[in-house]
Amino acid sequence: MLPSARKLRDIYAIRPGAPLFHREFGFYCLERWLEEGLPKECNLAEEFGYDPPGSFALGGLGWCEAAFDPPFETKVLEDRGSYELVQDHAGRKVLYFKGRRDGFMPEYVDHPVKDLATWETDVAWRLDPDSPARASSSAERVKQAAEAARAGLMISQHIIGGYMYLRSLIGPSELPYALHDDPALIHTCMRAWLRLAESVTASHQQVVTLDEVYLAEDICYNHGPLLSPAMFQQFLAPYYADLLASIRARQRDKGRHLYIHIDTDGDARPVIPWYRALGMDAMSPFEVAAGCDVVEIGRQYPDLVIMGGIDKRILATTPA
Repeated sequence: MLPSARKLRDIYAIRPGAPLFHREFGFYCLERWLEEGLPKECNLAEEFGYDPPGSFALGGLGWCEAAFDPPFETKVLEDRGSYELVQDHAGRKVLYFKGRRDGFMPEYVDHPVKDLATWETDVAWRLDPDSPARASSSAERVKQAAEAARAGLMISQHIIGGYMYLRSLIGPSELPYALHDDPALIHTCMRAWLRLAESVTASHQQVVTLDEVYLAEDICYNHGPLLSPAMFQQFLAPYYADLLASIRARQRDKGRHLYIHIDTDGDARPVIPWYRALGMDAMSPFEVAAGCDVVEIGRQYPDLVIMGGIDKRILATTPA
């Protein structure tokens, strides 16, 4: 087994004496560093003491956007002088600085799902588990995963979480209203999420045993959750419970523990019990600016694997 994989497995198992695992998260300053004189040949992983990869990510189920196949056509809809309104691959209308697509937070003007009609016409068919392109990409991913598993790397199935998925379809401002006013639409969307996740994970599990299910959720802002505990229990928890039960039942290695990892920005403290009830083992990134103190959280939840807890404001405002 690769040393980095052994190290990461020991951390997940919370073995006494397990060292910290150092990895990069967010390389958005590299262009500026190069402009300021960073040699192009500089090995940053070596410079900062990063560990080699200890896991292999299986995708195919989205991350910040739903896993559409085919995606929406990306095209400029309007020229607004210094800005341009663009339809992106997730069907959203997004306002960008003209000619730029990253390095800033764009304005998300509109989202594709307004009601059952727009869901059926524009979106539902893009989540078909049996699309030929989806099957082809899955076969290549799982081949690579099998090689990684033979090297001892943890196999991590990345999945867009239910909240992140609904937000990408409906929009962050519109979603709370839809949860209240149109629960049937929400359940329709979530059934499609579950159906696709079941199909893709089942195909992967024919070849490899999963070590981790890693859900991209972003269900919190800097003052706590973006939906109520009751809405979580009504619209998300049942689908998570069904999916995780199915994945556990399909595992090739029945004795291997399946780690559940939740990724959410904001103040995650109120939602820790929500996900613990579903079997959560690990959480990230614990934004310090939102009040997350990983030392205190670690005292409260000594069996929780904690990743993050780095104050980005200090990194942004102090010399390198």
